[in-house]
Amino acid sequence: MRIPGSPTRDVDPREASETALAAGLAAGDVACLAEVYRRWAPLVRGLAQRALGDRCEAEDVMQQVFLAAWRGRYGYRPELGPPSAWLTGIARHRVADALAARSRRAALVEAAAGRHAVSVGREPAGDAGMDAVVERLMLSQELARLPSTQRTVLCLTFYEDLTQPQIAARTGWPLGTVKSHARRGMRRLGDRLRGRGERG
Repeated sequence: MRIPGSPTRDVDPREASETALAAGLAAGDVACLAEVYRRWAPLVRGLAQRALGDRCEAEDVMQQVFLAAWRGRYGYRPELGPPSAWLTGIARHRVADALAARSRRAALVEAAAGRHAVSVGREPAGDAGMDAVVERLMLSQELARLPSTQRTVLCLTFYEDLTQPQIAARTGWPLGTVKSHARRGMRRLGDRLRGRGERG
């Protein structure tokens, strides 16, 4: 790996100092980014998991942190602190965003359940009307049981009628991540609802 400003010989990443890694990252050296990720991904993941209590959500936050670090690398000032401190700062912001999104999701699910409950009085009489109410309540309950990232995507799809590119813009997640969460969430939701039907 060539560290900017270093002698011309190759430098083993394991021997690179934090200072050299910081300079390389700020200069856009992909090899430095890889070494920064290797060294500090466990720290970022652990911080996120302790704050969020959800392994999948912590993984997503970790990915967002390193993506943000790479995109913002030219604004990083190594003289103000080592990469670990910079990454920890980004992680705290991303965790705060994730907690705020979690609160919004809970409010969405609660509001949806409330709308379903209120709509009971407006349903047509008979078994068909009651079946529709039960199905909506089951959907709300099963959405609430999904992992938070999948629940976010499906709630924004079902209740706010957003497209996947709009969800990516709203959440700050890459479009591929949104599509992956939507696919896994729909599969899991379908399995759960089918399982309920079989038990019924």
